[in-house]
Amino acid sequence: MTIEDNIRDIIKKIGEDPERDGLLKTPERVSKALSELLIGYKEDIDKVINNAFFKVDYKEMVIVKDISFYSMCEHHMLPFFGKAHIAYIPDGVIIGLSKIPRIVNVFAKRLQVQERLTVDISKTIFEKLKPKGVGVIIEAQHLCMTSRGVKNDTAFAITSSMLGCFEKDEKIRNEFLSLIKK
Repeated sequence: MTIEDNIRDIIKKIGEDPERDGLLKTPERVSKALSELLIGYKEDIDKVINNAFFKVDYKEMVIVKDISFYSMCEHHMLPFFGKAHIAYIPDGVIIGLSKIPRIVNVFAKRLQVQERLTVDISKTIFEKLKPKGVGVIIEAQHLCMTSRGVKNDTAFAITSSMLGCFEKDEKIRNEFLSLIKK
C-alpha cells in the first residue's frame, strides 16, 4: 500500500469523498509534501558538511542565531517551527557558517521531538568540529499545542543543550545567552 493509498483511505475514514474534485490529487500532494518535510532521513550529515572545516586561529565564540526551521512532531505528525541559536568556541578549526543551518535542517526534517532535535544538533557539531564547546537553544511553537489539545497559541517551548565549556563555564554560557537576546 502506498502513501497515496493510505491518504485516500484517511480521507474516506474522516467522511470525505476522495473522488471529489478538490481532493482528487490530495493523496499525491500529501505524499510529495511528506517527502519534502521528512527529507532528513535521506541526508548524510557528512555530505551536508562536505568537509567545510578550516584551520583558523580564532578563539572567541562563533554564533549563528535566528535559524528558522520547520519540523514534524513525532507524536501527532503536526508541524512545529521556530528558531535555533547555535554557538561554539573553536579549537583551531572553524566550520563554514552556512553548514550550521544545514545541520539544523537535516535533523529538523525528520519526525522529532524538540528535545532530541536540540541534542542531535549539539552532539553533531561537537563530534564533527571538535570545538571547546557548543551551545544550542531552540525556541519553537508546536501545532499540537496551538491547534488542538490545550489550544494555547502563545506558548513557546525552549530547549537547550550545552556541551564542553558551555556546560562547565557559567561565564561562557551567560555570554551566549546574552548575545542571542540582542
